[in-house]
Formats: sequence, C-alpha cells, structure tokens
Amino acid sequence: MATDTLKSSTDTGKAHVLRRMLLDNGALTALVVLAVVMSFLSGDFLATQNLLNIGVQAAVTAILAFGVTFVIVSAGIDLSVGSVAALSATVLAYTATTMGLPVWISVLLALGTGIACGLVSGALVSFGKLPPFIATLAMLSIGRGLALVISQGSPIAFPDSISRLGTTLGGWLPVPVLVMIAMGLITAVILNRTYIGRTMYAIGGNEEAARLSGIRVKRQKLVIYALAGGFAAVAGIVLASRLASAQPQAAYGYELDAIAAVVIGGASLSGGVGKASGTLIGALILAVLRNGLNLLSVSAFWQQVVIGVVIALAVLVDTLRRRA
Repeated sequence: MATDTLKSSTDTGKAHVLRRMLLDNGALTALVVLAVVMSFLSGDFLATQNLLNIGVQAAVTAILAFGVTFVIVSAGIDLSVGSVAALSATVLAYTATTMGLPVWISVLLALGTGIACGLVSGALVSFGKLPPFIATLAMLSIGRGLALVISQGSPIAFPDSISRLGTTLGGWLPVPVLVMIAMGLITAVILNRTYIGRTMYAIGGNEEAARLSGIRVKRQKLVIYALAGGFAAVAGIVLASRLASAQPQAAYGYELDAIAAVVIGGASLSGGVGKASGTLIGALILAVLRNGLNLLSVSAFWQQVVIGVVIALAVLVDTLRRRA
C-alpha cells in the first residue's frame, strides 16, 4: 500500500513538473508541435531549402520584434516600426544612389533616421504625455509619408554592396538569418546584462515604483523607443537588400506581425515580462505557419484567420500560465 501511495505521489509530481514545463515554455512547445504537424501534412516542409526559407521569412519580422520587445516589456506599444523600417531603407537608397554619398555614410544616416524616429515617439510619450498607441500611430503616418516624399512613390535601387545582405554566405546560409541571430543576441544582452534592460522590466512592472526608486523614467523611455527605432532601421535595410530596392510601401503591416511575435513569445502587453528567445520563437511560429499553409495551398485570406486564432490562443495560454 505504501509503495502504491509513493508511486502515485511520484507520478503526480512528474505530471505537475511536465505541466509546469509546458506552461512555462508554451511558445517553444507550440513551435515543435506545429513543425511536427506540418512535416506530416507536407513532405516538402523538412527539406533543407524550405527550412532556410522559413528562417529568411522570419528574419525581418524577428528583428522588428526584438525592438518592439523593449517597448512592450516597459508596458508600451510601438505601431510605427514598419513605417520606420521603410523610411530608413529609403534614406539609405536615396543618399547612396541619388546623392552619391559613400555607402557607409548612408548606412549611418539610415540607422540615425530610425533612432531619430524612436526618439520623437519617446519624447511624445514621455514629455508630451501622449498614450504610446497615439504617439506611435502618428509616427507610423509620418514615417510612411516621408518615405513617399523622398522616393516620390517609386522604388529606389539599393547599393550592390548592401544588397549582399539579402544573399547567402557560402552559397547556402542566408545572411538575413545571421543578422537575425546577431540582433537576437544583442537583445538578450541588453535585457539581461545592462542597466537599461533592468529599468525596462522595472518600468513595465510598476512605473510609479520605478520612479520612486530613483529611475529616471522619462529618459529611459527615450532610450527604449530609440532602440526600437534603431532595430526597425536594421530590419528595413535587410528587407530592402532582399528586394534589391527601397520601396516606400515596404514593410506595410509588419508592425502587427512584430507585436504578434512578441505576444506569442510569452511577453505580456501589461509590461514587465518578455525575453529575446521568446520573441524569436514567436517570429518563427508565424513564419512556419505561413510557410506551411502556403505548402498546403491554403488561401492567404484564411491564413490571416489562422494567425489571428494563434495570437488569441497565445494570450489565453499566457493568462492560464499566470493563474497557475
């Protein structure tokens, strides 16, 4: 009898540990399950070239999402990253191709453009007291409009030296994937190893308590939104290099995918929770979904429905995890 009781207790403990592991790593579990299901439904899914394509498809969204992670962890939101990406790429192409500036200067100008847009959004939130939704919605319109003004609504050829970012290394490894991994590592270091990272979690957890503890919240928010703008600029450069041109309408709607990736990855929209690895997994889930549904010849309209359901389920799982 005692042996049976002990065995039952052990089984219950193992079940509890397994349940906790699945809840705490819900995004990773979902990605694995999704990959297994897609591999059964399509024989082409696990082909090496297709897996590399998934990485390339996830790259731009992931880079944007890394920047958005900073904002969401600090209990904010950034709807402008897609437009800032397009504007930054347009600035790079225009200054390098039309104005004839050295490419390295054009790259710095593009990064500076993204950071400047982030600083403006941060200033509107911190000093203008605008809700992040409104401030970044305004920047979304401003960024897209400036991209159209600079390009006159037409694509601008991208410098060949930068277009190599859209190619492969060694003939098989996509450079966008390497950039994505590098930006993910930078995000992890910022969140886990720096003062600004710790302040993001503090502000997102309780802004008033963070202020009372001596954190200069307004200044930190400027840095947070500037980081998001800088990451958006990198994403824009990678996207334009894949297209071999800067297009003012590029990255349209990508801000929603970026936010979705962060939420699917386990971050909380109320702030204080989020990590780089979760965001990467969230971006991969979106890419796997789209890729798999394309292989199954599912309509693009239905794909949007499926992605919406996945986002809702991700938030539901997060809520259940918090209750547990």
